[in-house]
Amino acid sequence: MSRVLVISTSLRAKSNSDILTEKLIEGAKAVGHDVEHISLKGKKIGFCIGCLACQKTQQCVINDDAVEIAEKVKNADTLVFATPIYYYEMSGQMKTLLDRLNPLYPSDYKFRNVYMLSVAAEDEEFVPEKAVSGLQGWVDCFGKAKLAGSLFCGGIGDPNEASGKNEELNEAYEFGKELA
Repeated sequence: MSRVLVISTSLRAKSNSDILTEKLIEGAKAVGHDVEHISLKGKKIGFCIGCLACQKTQQCVINDDAVEIAEKVKNADTLVFATPIYYYEMSGQMKTLLDRLNPLYPSDYKFRNVYMLSVAAEDEEFVPEKAVSGLQGWVDCFGKAKLAGSLFCGGIGDPNEASGKNEELNEAYEFGKELA
């Protein structure tokens, strides 16, 4: 089984993506994965300044929580990013983290499979396309990795609403069981 790192990017209390992430984690653990969960709530993650020093040193010059997260990402076999969809895109804090993972590009990273769980108030099929495309762009920079799957749960907007959505909770659990 895999060492799975799940990164929740919602900053909202009782977020729907966090509720569904917990079910995903239950599913992953049920099939024997070793799962670590990181929430970006309360984390200090500054913007990448584009200095590219990390391409030589594999370390970021900004000393904040992104440095520790990057090390965990580097050593995980499987990555799962959970994000709310804002304006048809991943959350800003997720994009900021992805930018700050730039030191991993020249490194001997272990992750091979990357997944996305996304949640939005809108429920049309096209809603997560740009968020998935954005994550695909990040994954494309890592030749040994692939975007292995995504799950979108739409029509969930109010805080804590996902806790009453049995179909979506079950989908998240099953998605967790399917992680490689």
